[in-house]
Amino acid sequence: MLTESRSPDGSFGTNPDPTQFAARLLLRWLEIASLRPSRSQWRRPSERWIAILIDEIGKLLGGATVQLLTQVGSRWEVISQFGGQTGSGPLAEALIPLALDSPQPISHGTTIAVSVHRGGEMLDGSYLPPTGSLGVPIAESSDVSKLHQLAPTVLMVRLPIVTDKAIPPVLIESIVSMGAVLQSLDRHQHQLGVACDAAMHLRRLLDLSIRWSQIEKTDELLEAIASSAADMLGAERASIFLWDKRRGKLIGRPALGVDGGKLEVDDNVGIVGAVLSTGQPRVWNATEDSDSEVNRSVDRRLKFHTRSLVAVPLRSPTGALIGVFEVVNKKQGLFEANDTLRLVDLARHAASAIHDTETRQRLMTVRDRLLRDAASTCQVIGDSPAIRMLRETVARVAKTDLAVLALGENGTGKEVLARSIHFQSSRRDEPFVAVNCAALVESLLESELFGHERGAFTDAIQARQGKFELANGGTLFLDEIGDMSPGGQAKLLRVLEEKIIVRVGGSTPIPVDVRIIAATNQSLNELVATKRFREDLFFRLNVVAFRLPPLRERGEDILMLANHFLAHFATQSGRVQPSFSDEARQALLRHRWPGNVRELRNVMERACYLSLTDTLTEADLGLTPWESPSAAAITTSTTASPLPTRPQYKSSASDLGDATRDFQIAHIQSAIEAKRGNMTAVAESLGLHRSNLYRKMHQLGMKVDDEDVK
Repeated sequence: MLTESRSPDGSFGTNPDPTQFAARLLLRWLEIASLRPSRSQWRRPSERWIAILIDEIGKLLGGATVQLLTQVGSRWEVISQFGGQTGSGPLAEALIPLALDSPQPISHGTTIAVSVHRGGEMLDGSYLPPTGSLGVPIAESSDVSKLHQLAPTVLMVRLPIVTDKAIPPVLIESIVSMGAVLQSLDRHQHQLGVACDAAMHLRRLLDLSIRWSQIEKTDELLEAIASSAADMLGAERASIFLWDKRRGKLIGRPALGVDGGKLEVDDNVGIVGAVLSTGQPRVWNATEDSDSEVNRSVDRRLKFHTRSLVAVPLRSPTGALIGVFEVVNKKQGLFEANDTLRLVDLARHAASAIHDTETRQRLMTVRDRLLRDAASTCQVIGDSPAIRMLRETVARVAKTDLAVLALGENGTGKEVLARSIHFQSSRRDEPFVAVNCAALVESLLESELFGHERGAFTDAIQARQGKFELANGGTLFLDEIGDMSPGGQAKLLRVLEEKIIVRVGGSTPIPVDVRIIAATNQSLNELVATKRFREDLFFRLNVVAFRLPPLRERGEDILMLANHFLAHFATQSGRVQPSFSDEARQALLRHRWPGNVRELRNVMERACYLSLTDTLTEADLGLTPWESPSAAAITTSTTASPLPTRPQYKSSASDLGDATRDFQIAHIQSAIEAKRGNMTAVAESLGLHRSNLYRKMHQLGMKVDDEDVK
């Protein structure tokens, strides 16, 4: 038993039990682990736990000199020792190679050498031939597993006995057992250390990737990446060389420590050039490699001395070579293969971050250009006092979220004004949604504005967002608000007050954030007075009101707008922009413009496409004398005579309702005669569906088949 074989001093003497030896070492290891649970104990070599176990072995063997030696480079060093002389003497140097080559321990006198690790042994139990050093060849640095090799290690024991007899086999067996315990513990400690380092490295890469993804500017991102690489590898400088293939240059952005932060070199010079040409990582240390490999001209220019560097290729997410990632001058020691692997990992994440940032910048540039182009088409053009004051007020109001009411005749540019407000506001990146309230019948208004769920009504085959949801975060333009039905006004008022909608057929409240701009050509004050428009909705919309003057009151603005439209259509048609003759300018100023800016735009479009000369005459404009806002006679430059006007109907009825009925009957009969009884054509000319036309005729008491009314 253990108590029977141990001496008074606690040692096993010369007649130990190998099983008790192994149990004692394992028990001591567990005590160490429980007392020192810090991460540093899992690292190798020269860790405290090794020294404690070596001391334990020496004591168990009655004060024997115990040494654990490992190969570092071309030398053997004692990494832990108990008693005796330090270092490896001639005897140790003679026994070590024999112990590494033999499956059995090697003894000489009272000295016993046992192999713990033969070199090249992997954590997974496989075996590679010894490399002769702990370092990994640069050419093989891409093989991660080689970094996990255990160095050749030998346990050497010099027993404290003097005897001519052979060492007892049980003692040799015990020392072999101790070597096996050390091997097992060392492998597990090393494996934990590698796993711990890998986990920390991955965690740091994750943190860096998250931080890099939040940087929007490429220059700031490159500086952050280079700084992270220098810090992670403990180096003085780092540079990201992006390849300008057309010029044959590598552009360092940034070059930390370089004035201006930018360095430019030829793409076929130095180690970075070699990495670019081969696509393989390179490590250079001044103590090992030829000095000619380094581009010393850069050192002389920058007054800097390169002692060591590691460079890896930089590839885009698609695999294309886009540059080289370089880290220079390790602060402590030299760059190793492990540094190369860490930089390779950094390069992969860096390339992805650079690609994403550049893509975002391109998209933002395109977006900004599209926004500028869209905003340029929505300018309130003019130099009259009323328009100048309007633009100044719009510029102030646009920066707020106040509701706006745009008033004015048809065609004066109320929607252009609304879009101008939108593009000058902080909501310009969000949607602008326009709704024609006059076109929304009562039955469809709620679905159109607030959306509906699937199955809410007969034709609701799928869920659909309403205009409020589509405009969320942006601007909702409600055109012809004065024509909205009373029921629609009540529902709109509720949403404007609560800023919450509920889809038709649904029950889930949906918050919405929209800016409302309403427009009408009617007098809302009169509509409120006659109870055709809700007063509370009027006050909700009439926070800021803009009245756009009719074009006939804007003087020289007519010519300015005409030239603006003419330039636009000339570009579209691919012709030189025509000019106006004096007679044409006078005709433009003299015309009353019943259709306002919309009519002027149509005249310029027609003239630009149909005129045959570069100078527009009054005849090219084809303007028709204006008599009243209801005049419909418009001719073109290719028409010899004006279109026939509608006949004027008179009724003998004194009641307004009867007179209206007589007019509708006469108007429909006139259309039927003009279309020679083609009811489909009649319905189209009147702006009605054929079934609605029959229904209207039936209501008026006109002769119509009952089948057609259904």
